Amino acid sequence: MNKFLKYFYISIFLFFSFLFGAFFYLINHDWVDFQSELSAKIDNPSVVLDDNNEILFTFKLDKRDPVSYDKLPKILINAFVAAEDWNFFTHSGLAYKSILRSLLVNIHKFRIVQGASTITQQVAKLLFLSQERTFIRKIKDIFLSFQLERQFTKEQILELYLNNVYFGRGIYGVAAASQRMWGKEVKDISVSEAATLAATAKSALFYSPLNSLQKSIKRRNLVLNNMLKLNFITDQEHKQAINTKVFINDKEPGDPVLLYIKEWIRNWAESVWGKDVLYKAGYKIKTTINLEKQKIATEIFRKKIKDIRGRLDEKLNGGMISIEAESGKIKVLIGGFDFNESQFNRVLQAKRQIGSAFKPFLYASAIKAGMDMDDVLVDDPIEMEVGGTLWRPKNWNGEFAGEMTLLKALTLSNNIIAIKLLLKLGYEHVIKWAKNFQINTELKTYPSLALGTAELTVKDLATSFNVFANNGYFVNSYFIENVKDAWGKVIWKVKNKKINVLDSITNSKMINALSYRIERAKDMLNYKKWIDAQAIGKTGSTNDATSTWFIGSTPELTTCVYIGRDDNSSVGKNVFASSTVFPIWLDFNINLNFEKKFFYYNPDLKEININWNTGEKVYYKDSNDVVKILK
Repeated sequence: MNKFLKYFYISIFLFFSFLFGAFFYLINHDWVDFQSELSAKIDNPSVVLDDNNEILFTFKLDKRDPVSYDKLPKILINAFVAAEDWNFFTHSGLAYKSILRSLLVNIHKFRIVQGASTITQQVAKLLFLSQERTFIRKIKDIFLSFQLERQFTKEQILELYLNNVYFGRGIYGVAAASQRMWGKEVKDISVSEAATLAATAKSALFYSPLNSLQKSIKRRNLVLNNMLKLNFITDQEHKQAINTKVFINDKEPGDPVLLYIKEWIRNWAESVWGKDVLYKAGYKIKTTINLEKQKIATEIFRKKIKDIRGRLDEKLNGGMISIEAESGKIKVLIGGFDFNESQFNRVLQAKRQIGSAFKPFLYASAIKAGMDMDDVLVDDPIEMEVGGTLWRPKNWNGEFAGEMTLLKALTLSNNIIAIKLLLKLGYEHVIKWAKNFQINTELKTYPSLALGTAELTVKDLATSFNVFANNGYFVNSYFIENVKDAWGKVIWKVKNKKINVLDSITNSKMINALSYRIERAKDMLNYKKWIDAQAIGKTGSTNDATSTWFIGSTPELTTCVYIGRDDNSSVGKNVFASSTVFPIWLDFNINLNFEKKFFYYNPDLKEININWNTGEKVYYKDSNDVVKILK
């Protein structure tokens, strides 16, 4: 062995000796004062503001006074040990075999895909580290775990864990979770309930019964199986607990409609910054929601839904959104009748067929193809083979009216003319223009496309229709403006896009055409008070009445209302938008004062009188069949 190699091996030996010596020195000395760290922790809740900086709600922690170890029921302790760390009371803070196994898997995958955390390590993460999945953080929690084991007893570590573990929706600790889920003190929980809490600890997002009852039950049963293997429960207790249904108190405190917004923001913020930040960092989340408009809409919506349920079906529900036309800012968002009744957000999550609400996009594509509102098509019986079946479409009233202009067909929502128009224009042309309106859903090349087989959310339909109110421009709709940290620094800001979809001449013609639906309603209903601005709109109903829609705009706001059943089954026969969703839309807009009262019309266009049956130009208004169009 030459002298160089000799010194090299000696250097390697000294380096690793120093490394191991430093490691054991570090873990055997108290470098972290955990008592001071715990005492210094201050929780600063985040607040959510409306567009006038009024507080909509606060993300406060749901924590009860800590429960001392001697007051924790044995069945609960055993459940968490069975779920998270079988050897908790005998290991020194780490599970070496599990670490080696997960290390090999992670090296193979070149990233952190599998953990091997003991309860001690989880305490280190919960109280002193971030939740990021990196090798550096893993080294930190190993070091802190040794430190925790030196300064605390096993009982104290478990007490820290059970009083700080997260159960979702701002709930920390077993005492708060037991009270929130079952309305009982933790000392009174059953075997099944103890296993349910332990099951949630792995991931509140996936396994909390507040978020996913079925996933929670499945993991609870896994925990119960572990408890049986470890002789923590008897065969009889296991069988009884497995067969116990999970009932939870699922009532969230707060406004039953605003909770839909709160839950969406909670999920979004936790996915971006994590749960600890949302509840402890004092962020200010500025929304576009207008609290005054939200309250008006909520009162009208809930009152009408109660009435409709009484007349039609107790299972009916719906959603409503109102968007500032020029900016896309969402001023009103109603995800359903009552969040505590159903947490399904029908504005943001429910994709439904939009029915005749698709027709404005079809007619806009017709104008872009060179047609006009005084063009005439014939409303008469047609039949065609679709998918091997003979299809005979009908109008909503089962009647055929003969020749009529496109203006009349759109106003009366005639089905036959819409189908003929689609076939005349061609699928490719109509689908292209629907995509220009950012209708990004599957549009099938069937004649029924003209009748609204496209499936959209309430938010998406409102955003696309808003193009008409915004003089032909598409803007994204959104309801989070920005997020500031506790020191007022903007850490997130919305980015919006503006796309020109229609030229002002085409858009002006569509505004004129879509205004007749509202004008006819005004004449028929004879309200003492009416909308304080011009308005346009379109109903939407599917053939089997699974959905009813009304989408409409004033120059300031585009508002969409939807009603249907969550299982997307039929509401019943002869159920129309005119008697369900339109009154909600109308009453909401009647109760608002608008600064901007008139839509923009291109000055190059002139008003002319036509007979809306024949399309012929007339020089004076001699009947109800004479209307004005822009040419």
